[in-house]
Amino acid sequence: MIRYALLCDDDHDFEAWFSDSAGFDDQNARGLVECPQCGSTRIRKALAAPAVATSRKREASPEHQVGELASKVRAHIRKNYDYVGEDFASEARAIHDGDKPKRLIYGEASADETKALSDDGVPVTPLPDALAPTPPKKAN
Repeated sequence: MIRYALLCDDDHDFEAWFSDSAGFDDQNARGLVECPQCGSTRIRKALAAPAVATSRKREASPEHQVGELASKVRAHIRKNYDYVGEDFASEARAIHDGDKPKRLIYGEASADETKALSDDGVPVTPLPDALAPTPPKKAN
């Protein structure tokens, strides 16, 4: 058995056991490996190092603290904002102009769309990839 340190596309880290390397590759390719925090099936192996005794705790490392903060930001956005996908620019403009009810939204917009919104006084904040949550799964 092999224990892998894994990451989803939202950088949630978790561990899983597999019978061998091919077992992980096969299950991951078929979408059977799923993040226990967000349900994403876009999983990759994390960098791994042998366990070595150290006086520095993982929780105290700046990298770990930044990762935890980014995870909390993504969770906050998923919980409090509505995902509008590629309609972000038109939805943001409609909300700003009063054509639609006020609500918090997130989605995708091109650099040109973001600039146009900003130039027109529509409040918009591009999120770095590390903070952008994975879009919710579409129901079939």
